[in-house]
Amino acid sequence: MHALKARAPPEGRAGGCTCSVPGTLLLLLIYLAYLALGTGVFWILEGHLVWDSNRSFERDKWALLQNYTCLDGPALDSLIRGIIQAYKSGSVVFGNTSSMERWELVGSFFFSVSTITTIGYGNLSPHTLGARLFCILFALLGIPLNLVVLNRLGHLMLRGMHRCAHRLGRTLKDPAKARWLAGCGTLLAGLLLFLVLPPLLFSYIEGWNYMEGFYFAFITLSTVGYGDYMIGMDPSRRYPVWYKNMVSWWILFGMAWLALIIQMILSLMEIPREMCSCYHHDSEEDLKPSNWRQGPAKEPEPPVPSPGCGIE
Repeated sequence: MHALKARAPPEGRAGGCTCSVPGTLLLLLIYLAYLALGTGVFWILEGHLVWDSNRSFERDKWALLQNYTCLDGPALDSLIRGIIQAYKSGSVVFGNTSSMERWELVGSFFFSVSTITTIGYGNLSPHTLGARLFCILFALLGIPLNLVVLNRLGHLMLRGMHRCAHRLGRTLKDPAKARWLAGCGTLLAGLLLFLVLPPLLFSYIEGWNYMEGFYFAFITLSTVGYGDYMIGMDPSRRYPVWYKNMVSWWILFGMAWLALIIQMILSLMEIPREMCSCYHHDSEEDLKPSNWRQGPAKEPEPPVPSPGCGIE
């Protein structure tokens, strides 16, 4: 009697889930449209508040400068508090302040990305009641959408790794070695693209050293987001437009790659657990006492393997 074998999933499926490229592109378009919606709404709701704060701060600043010779301690403390409050609210403290820290289109887009990816740097936060209510609704719908996109991208990366392993297996005539090489290649390529090379770009544009850039890259992709390091915050530097957009795409694909690596590590950790559970199941079956009604000539039934134990 032949043992029943599980049907292998067809090529192009990972984990029983079909991930077509057109469907993924459509999902990415929906994702971008949702980010654009959030960018526009946050810009409209918070932009006028920042503009009013800018005018108020400039008016107070020039009033103090006109009486600079009479500037005493309380007036200086008031100026410092005004500068701190203006900076926290995203106002223009200096004339050439980067738009990443203000409620303009670029800053609003980056705030939307950091919200639905749960990074939350803290450089911007909504202050109006309408913006705060919309932020709650935006996060409630955007965080699950972000998880769906990351899951889809992770499945595509996993399918690409399986295809590479399949081709290497036919070339090397060793499927186990091919899977090991494909997994190591995926790990090294992701480390190079998402953690090793980006700090060089951050060092060049932001003026950080390599370890500071590497620290920012890992804290960002792991969604910790302390906010002690942020891109586009130096008022003495000019930032190209492509820089912020490329960082947003780097965050999306980097988080998908990191999720894939975590999934691979968890799958490797579950293999010994499954072996232990199978051994424990077989040991319990062996220790069970035989039925007193069973005759001496009757042979016991063969044990039925528990699902997932890999017994054929």
